[in-house]
Amino acid sequence: MYPQKDFLIPQKVITGAGCINSVGEKIRGLGVKNVFIVTDSILVEIGALDVVKESLTKNQLDFVVFDDIDKEPTTEIVDKAIDSYKSNKCDCILAVGGGSAIDTAKAVSMLLTNEGNIVDYMGLNKVKKEGVPLIAAATTAGTGSEVTKFTIITDESTEVKMLIGSDFLMPLVAYADPMMTVSMPRALTAATGIDALCHAIEAYVSLKASPMSDIFAISAIELIAGNLRQAWANGNNLEARDKVMMGAVKAGIAFSNSSVTLVHGMSRPIGANFHVPHGLSNALLLSTVMEFSIIANPGRFARVAEAMGENIQGMSELDAAKLSANSVRRLIKDIQIPSMSECNIDELELTKKSGAMADAALASGSPGNNPRQATRDEIVALYKAAYA
Repeated sequence: MYPQKDFLIPQKVITGAGCINSVGEKIRGLGVKNVFIVTDSILVEIGALDVVKESLTKNQLDFVVFDDIDKEPTTEIVDKAIDSYKSNKCDCILAVGGGSAIDTAKAVSMLLTNEGNIVDYMGLNKVKKEGVPLIAAATTAGTGSEVTKFTIITDESTEVKMLIGSDFLMPLVAYADPMMTVSMPRALTAATGIDALCHAIEAYVSLKASPMSDIFAISAIELIAGNLRQAWANGNNLEARDKVMMGAVKAGIAFSNSSVTLVHGMSRPIGANFHVPHGLSNALLLSTVMEFSIIANPGRFARVAEAMGENIQGMSELDAAKLSANSVRRLIKDIQIPSMSECNIDELELTKKSGAMADAALASGSPGNNPRQATRDEIVALYKAAYA
């Protein structure tokens, strides 16, 4: 029997090719006038924002573009964005981009109505007030940030990736238009796709999983595992792009409600210490942590294998469960996810830092949701195994 649990999603999730064309009309309906667009300079350069600007202009909305987003959102960028929002007298935020843009926008929205600094809100449920209206339009099929109540901001003074979670961080409206992902390069398609798959798998095996999150998680695994190779191989395959993006949205909804587990706990220190993008950090760890965790709940991992497309008929539950990690490893190889060494992670440096990284992983709280509980020494060993 499952305990009572809230299930949180945005007020509206708008999907389908070309749906972003309605963003101006949707924002106008909120009764606002001056839109603060949070995005990155690359999207501006390639013209990805053109359709957004056209829709806003058509609906007689003023807008300001803030495109100073780096690869990972930081406290400095958040502060800079807040200053720009205030000086331009904006009254709502539209995030257009991947996880970095959307996470930055969430932090800005929250800090405009809540006192203090972003570091004061590290952890869960510390935000007291709803932020300014936030609309999120994803341009990658991976992070799921457009449908989650979490943001991850790096504190530059400590190099800690701060996880902040609150119902008040959930965007009002989320857009998932596969047309916005067509220009993604292969490497980004691969990394964000595995990030989404990681969200779905962790959500399904999490100790906080529920019947509702299970529905979204399993469907996400099926969509991503069945279509990521095709989306990676041909960026213009709109059907595959659409299915992977829908999988990423469902995975985001799933983990936002059931939480992530050991993979995310271990991946954040990799990003903070070696400046590896979040999705890629998860990909480097996923199959290794799955192998470690299988014994604690083989039934769940067997169902993951089945959702990945493996034929488990006639197999023991444990043998079927082991196929899940093998299937993930095969997918990662097919879409050419690099290894740790290829990500310029020095093995000796990783060994030197692994103890502190294990401490940071445990402190995040995510490993506590893992089906198999990991000790500090076991996490250190998992870093070593993932490198190998």
